[in-house]
Amino acid sequence: MGLKVHVQHILKDYLEVHGYWVLFVGTFLEGEAILLLAGFLAFQGYLNVLGVICTAWAGSFIGDQFYFYLGRFKGRGLLKRFHFIAKKFREALKLIEKYGNFVAFISRFTYGFRIVLPIILGITNLAPRTFLRINLASAFVWAVTFSLGGYLFGKSASLVLDNVNNYEHYLVLALFGFIFAAWCVHAYHVWKTKRPARERLARMRALLASRRIHS
Repeated sequence: MGLKVHVQHILKDYLEVHGYWVLFVGTFLEGEAILLLAGFLAFQGYLNVLGVICTAWAGSFIGDQFYFYLGRFKGRGLLKRFHFIAKKFREALKLIEKYGNFVAFISRFTYGFRIVLPIILGITNLAPRTFLRINLASAFVWAVTFSLGGYLFGKSASLVLDNVNNYEHYLVLALFGFIFAAWCVHAYHVWKTKRPARERLARMRALLASRRIHS
């Protein structure tokens, strides 16, 4: 028991010094998983929930601003160099045609487009000031949503468990398990959605191969 309390004190001291920097970098790059975890740690008292929200807001906002200007100045070169960006570019254009500037708001909520969409928006003629305003609002909503998601996860656990601290590591594993399960469901949905396209491509390749053999 004494060792466990000592470890918790060490973890708390470490997170108070480095936790917000780690969170900033995580939300700059991607961030949903680390932000949910940070929200839970805020409930546990290792971090401050307002500090978590502000750090995530800053990291997410600055990250998308960086990707937008990367697309504005280097986007066309990235399209030529990286095939996956060129592939996403065609899909992103369909989203932009359907939703317009609202795509800039939902970009961080669309799995698989989190980083690519701001780059692609930078390639388009979207005005930087327009993107900045939308990005500020979107980053704030995203930061509050996922921070409080992790915080409320801890709050819900406290209603069921007598002492959450005794089950802390199990709850962290459960949280990561939930995130992994959600990712698996999304990956399966994407795979299923694109299955007809893969089958058409396979038939086209088989047809071309048969023509080469007969010729």
